[in-house]
Amino acid sequence: MNQNQRRSFIKKLSGTALLSATVPTLLMGEERQQITLKSNQKQIGPNDNIQMAVIGMGIQGFNDIAAAVKNPGVKMVAACDLYDGRLKRAKELYGNDLFTTRNYKEILERSDVDGVIIATSDHWHDRISIDAMAKGKAVYCEKPMVHHLDEGLAVIEAQAKQQSVFQVGSQGVSSIISQKAKEIYESGALGQLVLVETFNDRQSAQGAWQYSIPLDASEKTIDWKTYLGDAPKVPFDPKRFFRWRNYQDYGTGVAGDLFVHLFSRLHYVLSSNGPSKIYTTGGLRYWKDGRDVPDVMIGCYDYPETPQHPAFNLQVRVNFVDGGGGGGMVKFVGSEGTMTVGGNSVSVTRNKMPNNPGYDGWDSFYTFDEKNRADYEKWYNEKYPPEAVGTSNGSTEFRAPRGYSDHVVHFGNFMDAIRNGTKVVEDAPFGFRAGAAALAANSSYFEKKVINWDPNAMKLI
Repeated sequence: MNQNQRRSFIKKLSGTALLSATVPTLLMGEERQQITLKSNQKQIGPNDNIQMAVIGMGIQGFNDIAAAVKNPGVKMVAACDLYDGRLKRAKELYGNDLFTTRNYKEILERSDVDGVIIATSDHWHDRISIDAMAKGKAVYCEKPMVHHLDEGLAVIEAQAKQQSVFQVGSQGVSSIISQKAKEIYESGALGQLVLVETFNDRQSAQGAWQYSIPLDASEKTIDWKTYLGDAPKVPFDPKRFFRWRNYQDYGTGVAGDLFVHLFSRLHYVLSSNGPSKIYTTGGLRYWKDGRDVPDVMIGCYDYPETPQHPAFNLQVRVNFVDGGGGGGMVKFVGSEGTMTVGGNSVSVTRNKMPNNPGYDGWDSFYTFDEKNRADYEKWYNEKYPPEAVGTSNGSTEFRAPRGYSDHVVHFGNFMDAIRNGTKVVEDAPFGFRAGAAALAANSSYFEKKVINWDPNAMKLI
């Protein structure tokens, strides 16, 4: 990398001074640095306290409220679930004065509940969200926002009508790592974006949704009839209740559980509304335990040109067998650099395309006679002097501080919106667009066809 090119690249990166992070003087070899957090913690008065309820006390319900109450002035006051054991556990953790019920509508009628976390199976998301907003509650709805593509606009319309605070739960969009990645991309440091690659791989029974089932699971301890809701009426099956992600009737499989996080982060970084063409393949290769969703899924997406980004292609992959991938990441490939975004870090590598055609053992130059080889070599060196080639690589990595939690910060954004009327980072249109890209993946897989999608109007073509 010559001096002019180095200065140009560093200048682009230096413009991304997010959260006091600085950029090395030279991008040579490997540089690492930790992002320094700027505290924006405000004093919370008694009148600013927020009382939350959780509807759906499964794994994510407990995780969500644990993150929510780490924010100052937030208290859990009520919980709803259709399995009695979870309600008992909620009281064990949050006190015997906690109000518990099997009927979510009792939660919505309570005047002491300011906001609700909806962490039910996916097929209940739209109905409970709309009902909660109609009762004046702020809503934090787990991803994907809806179960089917035709449900999204109704939730968006309800939020607009009620002017409710509504946040979707893909916490990566609130991360300082995503913010840093967004600033780096917008600085132009990557050059022209041409490809995005992303994956999220798992290698464990729990990662493949083989969740534990309590020994007392029965129709006495579980309200099975209510759980089914608008799903097909089938006999009681504890697997369908506790491992609902494995079934299309209640969940959205690999795409709705994992693709959606990748899309959320991608759309945030690029300020994108989503893809216009989706094709997905895969299969049920290993976890043949009665589930009717794939455990391997691979998607190809066309993103159209917008003022924020050029047209580019995306490939996304999830599998439940190989743990060697190290979790998940999103890689942005540009003409001047590659940016890799993980859970707690973002790295940028200089890989500018050479501005000379070059010649090597694979080039037709080696088929020339000696005179033409000599003439070509002289011409080439005059036209492309070595100092102007500029293909050397270097990299810089930014890391979140130890103990940093984007989950806590995502809830902090939600609480700020409740208290101060500020904008949430993942509202209903954003949440549906990210969810739609995932749900369209399911449509493509099960219907065995390419899905054409209008990301602006949010409708099938």
